[in-house]
Amino acid sequence: MSAKTISIPINSTFSFGECLWFLHRNYDDCMHSIADTKIMKAVLINEKPFLLQIYQKADSLEVEILSGVCNTEDSLAIKNYVIDWLDINRDLRPFYILLNQHRQLSYMVEEFKGLRMIGIPDLFEALCWSITGQQINLTFAYKLKRRLVEKYGSKIEFENQIFHLFPSFKILAHADPADLKAMQFSGKKSEYIIGIAKLFDEGKLSKEMLMSLPDMEARQKMLMSVKGIGIWTANYALMKSLKEQSSIPYGDAGLVQALFLHNIITDKKDHLQILDFFKGMSGWESYIVFYLWRSLAKKLP
Repeated sequence: MSAKTISIPINSTFSFGECLWFLHRNYDDCMHSIADTKIMKAVLINEKPFLLQIYQKADSLEVEILSGVCNTEDSLAIKNYVIDWLDINRDLRPFYILLNQHRQLSYMVEEFKGLRMIGIPDLFEALCWSITGQQINLTFAYKLKRRLVEKYGSKIEFENQIFHLFPSFKILAHADPADLKAMQFSGKKSEYIIGIAKLFDEGKLSKEMLMSLPDMEARQKMLMSVKGIGIWTANYALMKSLKEQSSIPYGDAGLVQALFLHNIITDKKDHLQILDFFKGMSGWESYIVFYLWRSLAKKLP
């Protein structure tokens, strides 16, 4: 394994093109950039900043380390980060068998083939993002994230471009709520984000602590004991950071809309219809949600 280029094998059920589509949906996401079918992203690995460039080459993803001094341990950690972020190693064949059994969803096997659950490996970032996005549209949520990242996060400068790293909980634990409110965060969201940062900083909450719990219900319970984290926020973070496969962000407007457009539910307020649908998707609920979100960009007949 080269210190400057890391190759990650991929198979026919992985689509880098679908991953690029998801990451480049005309939203102003400050955490990566895409140009010429390449992703550029700053990451913090082993407490060291690196700038990565990721692209497909035949049956592999090539990860070039453009900035940062990388040893063998760092290379392995970077490889594992990318595999986790893009969910590369998951076998989607059982999922596609399940989709093919569902009349309204079977088209997804071909149209979205290879789309992976694009994650947020850092739990603190996932929680901050889900709180930021509560009850506002995505365009405004991305504006708020950019303001937060540019004020509190670190950065890598490379060839006259700036690549941002998400703020450390150690920094946000000492942030002034008034500064977040000046960025147009609500008073409650400012309080929640700083409060969660303090829990991480005090060692009372971490991804490792959640992963040590016996099941998803226990992880949900721990997250929902934190002020500002309800069922939607807990399930979204578990889905995106821990890749919990049975995590459903109930109440998500996009999810409900997609179910309605596919004629899977007839009443957007009928929670029992939604529960009944997911009973038949055991073990793949999160992927169903992700593909339903993807479908919102497609014009259904």
